[in-house]
Amino acid sequence: MCAASINSVKPMFLTKAIAAILLFGSISAVAAQPVVEYSERRKRRSAPKVRLTVQNNHAVRAQEVGERELERRFKEEVHPFLQAHCFGCHGAKEPKAKLDLARFASIGAVRRDLGHWKIVLERLEAKEMPPENAKKQPAPSQRRAVIDWIRKLRRFEAERNAGDPGPVLPRRLSNAEYDYTIRDLTNVDIRPTREFPVDPANEAGFDNSGESLTMSPALLKKYFAAARHVADHLVLLPNGFTFAPHPAVTDTDRDKFAVPRIVDFYKRQHVDYADYFFAAWQHRHRGAREEPNARLSDFAKPHAISAKYLAMIQAALTGTQHNTGPLASLREMWSRLPEPGDDRTKLARRGCEQMREFVIRERKKLVVPIGNFKVDGINPGSQPLILWMDRTVSANRRRGKLPPSDSEPDTEKLRRATERFCSLFPDTFFVSERGRMYLDPKEQNKGRFLSAGFHLMVGYYRDDKPLYDLILDEHEQRELDRLWSELDLVTRAPMRQFQDFVYFERAESPRFLATEEFDFARGEDKDITTSAKLNRLAKAYVAKARQTKIKNSYVAVIEDYFKTMSAQIRRVEKARAVAEPSHLESLLKFTERAWRRPLTAGDCEELLAFYRELRDKEKLAHEDAIRDILVSVLISPHFCYRVDVPGEGKQPTPVSDFALASRLSYFLWSSMPDDELMAHAVSGNLHDRPALLAQTKRMLKDPRVRGLATEFGGHWLDFRRFEQHAGVNRERFKSFTNDLRQAMFEEPVRFFVDLVQRDGSVFDFLDGKHTFVNATLAEHYRVPFAVGQASSLSKRAIRQAGSLSHVENTDRWVRIDNASDFGRGGLLPMSVFLTKNSPGLRTSPVKRGYWVVRRLLGEQIPAPPPEVPELPQDEAKLGDLTLRQVLAKHREVKSCATCHERFDSIGLVFEGYGPIGERRTKDLGDRSVDTRATFPDGSKGKGVDGLRRYLSEQRHDEFIDNLCRKLLAYALGRGLLLSDELTIDEMKTHLAAEDSRFSILVETIVTSPQFLNKRGRDFDTTPE
Repeated sequence: MCAASINSVKPMFLTKAIAAILLFGSISAVAAQPVVEYSERRKRRSAPKVRLTVQNNHAVRAQEVGERELERRFKEEVHPFLQAHCFGCHGAKEPKAKLDLARFASIGAVRRDLGHWKIVLERLEAKEMPPENAKKQPAPSQRRAVIDWIRKLRRFEAERNAGDPGPVLPRRLSNAEYDYTIRDLTNVDIRPTREFPVDPANEAGFDNSGESLTMSPALLKKYFAAARHVADHLVLLPNGFTFAPHPAVTDTDRDKFAVPRIVDFYKRQHVDYADYFFAAWQHRHRGAREEPNARLSDFAKPHAISAKYLAMIQAALTGTQHNTGPLASLREMWSRLPEPGDDRTKLARRGCEQMREFVIRERKKLVVPIGNFKVDGINPGSQPLILWMDRTVSANRRRGKLPPSDSEPDTEKLRRATERFCSLFPDTFFVSERGRMYLDPKEQNKGRFLSAGFHLMVGYYRDDKPLYDLILDEHEQRELDRLWSELDLVTRAPMRQFQDFVYFERAESPRFLATEEFDFARGEDKDITTSAKLNRLAKAYVAKARQTKIKNSYVAVIEDYFKTMSAQIRRVEKARAVAEPSHLESLLKFTERAWRRPLTAGDCEELLAFYRELRDKEKLAHEDAIRDILVSVLISPHFCYRVDVPGEGKQPTPVSDFALASRLSYFLWSSMPDDELMAHAVSGNLHDRPALLAQTKRMLKDPRVRGLATEFGGHWLDFRRFEQHAGVNRERFKSFTNDLRQAMFEEPVRFFVDLVQRDGSVFDFLDGKHTFVNATLAEHYRVPFAVGQASSLSKRAIRQAGSLSHVENTDRWVRIDNASDFGRGGLLPMSVFLTKNSPGLRTSPVKRGYWVVRRLLGEQIPAPPPEVPELPQDEAKLGDLTLRQVLAKHREVKSCATCHERFDSIGLVFEGYGPIGERRTKDLGDRSVDTRATFPDGSKGKGVDGLRRYLSEQRHDEFIDNLCRKLLAYALGRGLLLSDELTIDEMKTHLAAEDSRFSILVETIVTSPQFLNKRGRDFDTTPE
C-alpha cells in the first residue's frame, strides 16, 4: 500500500468515503436510542396517529367502540387500582425504582409509555406487585381485571399499528457481518475485525441493529486499517485478481501464494503404479465381476487415476512387442495375477503392489547419469550452468541407460524394449522440490519447492513433462499451464531471477562480473532487466567468456541463457501490461458485489477517474493504484453500512429488491447476497412470494447458514464468545484444553445447523435425543465415538462456508442418535452451557437455572439487590453442607426468595454435571449429588429428563413465544414494537400447523410486512 496516497494525499474519492461514514455514524449515534415498544420521544405525546391501510367505516366504528371501552375500564377499574395499591410506593414523590405511576392519569398517558406498562404487566402476572409485605393486597379478581385491561390495550395498539415496518436505523455491519462479508467477497477467511472492540447488543440481545451499531472516529480508524489489511491480500492475475490467504505485498508473500498452488496440483495427481495395474486387472476380469460392458475408463474413476495413462499401461501389459528385458518381466508378473474371487482379489492387489516395486527398482537402475557442468572461471552455481543441467536432466526423464549398441538382433531388441519401458515409466513424473543442482545428489538440501536448484537465488524451473504428457488430460494441462503462467506474472520470477544472477556474479567467487567493464550492471538497479541493459550485459559477458577461452559449446549455453531470460522477461512484462484492463474490469465487478447493488454509470466513472488520478498525478504503479481504490471501496458506506432510505409519503413502501436481498442474506447467513440471490434482485422478482420462498429454502440448505447458527444461536443462547472463555481453573480441570473448549463451542453450532438444514422441529432444541461430537468431546462425554453417524455438515461444506471458528482444523464430527443414553441430547446438557454458567471451582444452580428461564423461556428477572452475600467459590470447601442446602438457606432471605424460586430448582437438576459439564455422582467435596427438584409450578422431577418433561408440559408456550420474538428481532435488526405482535401470533399459529418445523418461522418472517417494507419519509406519529 502506498502510504503517500492514503495517509498524506487523501484522494478525493477516499475523502468522500470517510466523510460519508462519519456522517452515517453521527446519524446512527443520534438515532440509536433503544427501541422499547415506542421511542422516548413518543412518551411525551398523546396516542399516535398511524393509518397504514384504508379502513372501511365499519372497522373505524369498531375501533372507536373498543377505544371507548378501554377508556371506561381505565377510569373505573385500572386507575382506582393504582390509587389503592401502587401510588404509595410509585407516586410522584420519590417513586421507588424511579417508576412514577401517578403520572398515568389517562389512557392517553398509558398509550404513550407502553414500555413501562409492559413491566407493570409482568410484575402483576408474577404476583410481585404489590409486594408480599404490602399492607393491602388486591383481590384476585381485581388483579385479573387490570392484567386483562393491559393485555387488551396492547392488543388494541398492536392492531391499530399492524404492518408498521418500524424504524430501521442506518447501521454499520457488525464485526461478525464484516468478517463474513469479507470472507464471501474475497473467498479468504481474513477476519480483519480481530482487533475491533466488541459490538454492544441491543435490548433484544443481538449486535446486528442500528440501536447499537454506531460509528466513532476511533472505530473509523479501525475500519480504515481493516480495509488496508484486506487490500494487502490482493493478488493480480493474468485475468482479473484474487486474494491470498495471507498478505501478498512482498515478493516473498507472492511466492508463498503462487508456489503452493502448483505444488498442491502436483500432489493431487495419482501416480501410484499399483492402482493402475489393479484397475487394468479389474478390467481384464470385468466379466467375472458382472460388468461385461464396462469400459477401461470406468475402472479409472474409482481409483482417481488417469484414464489416458491407464490405457497406455494396459497396452504395455497386454502387448506382444518389446517382449524382453524389464518389460517382459513385468508382463510375466501380470500374467501370474490370480482370477477374482474370495481372497484372491486381495492377492491380486498384493501382486500389483509387487509389480509397482519391481518397476521402481528397475527404473532406478536405468537413470541416465548427468555430470556437473564445470567451466573454468565461472562459479559452478552460476545460473547458465544450473539451467543447462536442469534442461538436460528434465530431457532424460523418459530416457534410460541403454545396453551398448551392436549389430546383434537380441541386443537391439533389448535396447528398444528398454526404451519402451523407460518411456512408459519415467524416472519421475514431476519435481516439486529440488536442492542445489551443482552439489552431489547426496549433499543436496531439500525443501525448496519448484526451485531451479540455485544457491541464494530465486528461480523456478518447471520439470513435469512426463506428468503432462502421460497423466494429464487437456483440461488439466491447461490448468497447469495457467498456474505456471500465473507464477511468473504474480511473482515476477524471471525479473527477480535475473537480478539475483547479477548479484551472484558480482559477489560469489570467482566474481565474474567484478571487473570494470561490468560496473554499469548492478542487481539493485531498477532498469537492470530492460532490453538495453540486459543486451549490453549479455554482449559483455559473452565477450569475456570468449577471452577466457571457454569452449564454444559452453559459450553457446551462456548465449542461450541471456536470450531465454530476455524472452521470459519480455513475455511477463507484456502479460502484466495486457492484464491491466482486466484488473480494472474485475475491480468494477468487485465493487458491485461489495456494494450489493449494480453500479451506476457515475459510480464507474468515479472509480476509473480515481484510478487515472492515482496513476497520472500521484505516479502510483498499477498495483498500488488498484489497492488504493480497493481501500476506498471497502470504507465506503455503500459497503460497511446497510441503509434503508425511507420512501416518499406517509405510507410504508416496499424495500428495493437489492435491499431485500441484503435483508435476507444478512438474516440467514450474516453475510452478503450470493450471485444467485443478486440475480433475482436484478430481475426484480424477489418480492414475488414463490421466488422469495424458493431462495429462502435454498439459503437454509446452504453451508453459510452456519452464520445464523453462530450469530443468532450464539447470542440467543449466550455462547457466542465461549471460544475465549477463561473461567475454568485449568489446574483443577486439566482435561479442559483449548481443543475441548473449541469442541464445546462447536456442538450447539452443529446441532443448530443440522436442525435448520433438515428442517427439524424447534422442540428438538429441548427434547432432542441426539447431539454431535468429535473425538475430543466424545471422550469428555464418555460416548463411544464409533456409535456416531457422520455429521450432516461435512468438513468440505464447512470449508465452503468459510467458517470463522476454525472448523476446518477440527477432526471428524459424528451424530450420536442415542445421546440420551449418555446423559446428553438437545441443548440442555451441552457442556458449553454448563461450563459457561459455572464459576470455575463449583457448579452454579443459580446461573444454570437462570440461563434456562432467561434464554430459553424469555423470563424477565430483575438484577439481584446489591447486598446479596456471595456463595463460596470452591465446591470442595462448603463444609458439611451441599450446594442445594446452601441455596435453601439463601432463599430464606425474603428479598432473594421471590426471584430464586423461579429458577433455583431448575438449576438443581444439573447437579449431575460438574463445573465443566462432566457427568458425576459426587460433587467436588465427595458428597453425593441430588438432582431432584420441585419446579415453580409445584410439580416434581429429577435430572435433565425431569426438566424436559416440565418444560414440555408446563412451559411449552413460553419457549415458542420467546423463540419467535428472538428470531423476529434478529431478522429485523431492531428491537420489537407492539405492532410486531400480530406477526409473532402468525409465527406461532403457522408453527403449530406445520409440525413445528424451523423453516416455518423463517418463511413467516421473510414474507411479513415488517421484512418486506420500510416506513415512509413522512410517517405520521403526531397525536390525534
